[in-house]
Amino acid sequence: MKMTSVLRLSLAASALAMSAGLAQAQEPVKACLITKTDINPFFVKMKEGATAKAEELGVELMTFAGKIDGDHETQQQAMESCIAAGVKGILITASDTKAIVESVKQAQDAGVLVIALDTPLDPIDAADATFATDNFEAGRLIGAWAAGKLGDAAADARIAFLDLSQSAPSVDVLRDQGFMEGFGIDVKDRARIGDEDDARIVGHEVTSGNEEGGRQAMEALMQIDPNINVVYTINEPAAAGAYEALRSFGKEEDVMIVSIDGGCPGVQNVSEGVIGATSQQYPLKMASMGIEAIAAYAADGTKPEASEGLDFTDTGVNLVTDDAVDGVPSISVADGTDQCWG
Repeated sequence: MKMTSVLRLSLAASALAMSAGLAQAQEPVKACLITKTDINPFFVKMKEGATAKAEELGVELMTFAGKIDGDHETQQQAMESCIAAGVKGILITASDTKAIVESVKQAQDAGVLVIALDTPLDPIDAADATFATDNFEAGRLIGAWAAGKLGDAAADARIAFLDLSQSAPSVDVLRDQGFMEGFGIDVKDRARIGDEDDARIVGHEVTSGNEEGGRQAMEALMQIDPNINVVYTINEPAAAGAYEALRSFGKEEDVMIVSIDGGCPGVQNVSEGVIGATSQQYPLKMASMGIEAIAAYAADGTKPEASEGLDFTDTGVNLVTDDAVDGVPSISVADGTDQCWG
């Protein structure tokens, strides 16, 4: 072969390689957000935060959601779709924190960064990172506030627990057990719901994290004990449903409801006395940080680090109430309104 022909072939190959490299460099980073539902304001705000940050950083974002809270099958299918699409990272709020782990491992084996948002996986280190509220602390704050408001009467409280789902994902357990510790209940096993033997506990019912579920759960527990005077709720939609049930029993003025989320409707319910206090978390921040982490991982393989002394990245929590209790840090409803979502 003539030297000129070899040179031409070499130049052509170099140009092709450069062209392929340029195309690859210009191809946007792909990411997925998989939430429990797309109707809960918490997850709506999370999607908003992820979408805004993705647009800012030039990340191509795909979003998926379960049909209801607890819909593991749809989330599993979404994981498969994300892996097939060649994403660099997946953000997920898992409905079944144990069952999803196999899908997470498949994604990681394909080189995908998996970050749990809000709800830690079980085990927590199954994800590459977790960006979340300290859910145990969120529960502890409302428990300590409720006990402080009751004072000596806390010793004779009749407490209803309105939890999330039968599968008891980690967020469900952490909030429930955190409330108990804050209220002064002996938590037997912090990893389990329902093994306590405190006589003040009327019972646990699940709500699916929505208003109708909260109403039905409250009605069921009122049938067991009409003298319930403290209601723990997994989130503010469940709290709103519980309030409606209590009103139907003519008990709305006699019962203290506490909750977790900090959405604008929930903070408004604190202002109106429907909810006594709520722990506010920050879903937009979680999702924004998640997209930033995926972009960094795509750029140089960097993985996020946990907050000091924790096995996750703490995105913050504040108790919101206008009826402060000594020794329990809180912010006002006005401050909560400034930071609320939904």
